[in-house]
Amino acid sequence: MNRHAVIFWLTLALGAYGIVDMVWRGSWGFLMSLLIPVLVFSVIFLLYKYLPGRRTRTPKIKPSARTMAKTANTRKQQTTGKRKAYPFHVIEGSKGKNEEEQPKYH
Repeated sequence: MNRHAVIFWLTLALGAYGIVDMVWRGSWGFLMSLLIPVLVFSVIFLLYKYLPGRRTRTPKIKPSARTMAKTANTRKQQTTGKRKAYPFHVIEGSKGKNEEEQPKYH
């Protein structure tokens, strides 16, 4: 078991023990103060899990042959085009190159 999982479960067990101990002793005021954060956390969790706009669905409409031909044509043009001309290039230095000073592997 990885170290973080052990720490997580140990903390969870100690927290559960503390809550059970508070209930056993009759400290209901403490439990009522815990009720608000638990409710806020559960509402945030439920909104996160069941938020209606989060899922992006693909349309179930089959594209026409004409549309497929257009997309295939644009993909083909992008891959077979010339290399992009970048606005910068390597400038050779003014120092003379010495073959002996260059490392063997570079």
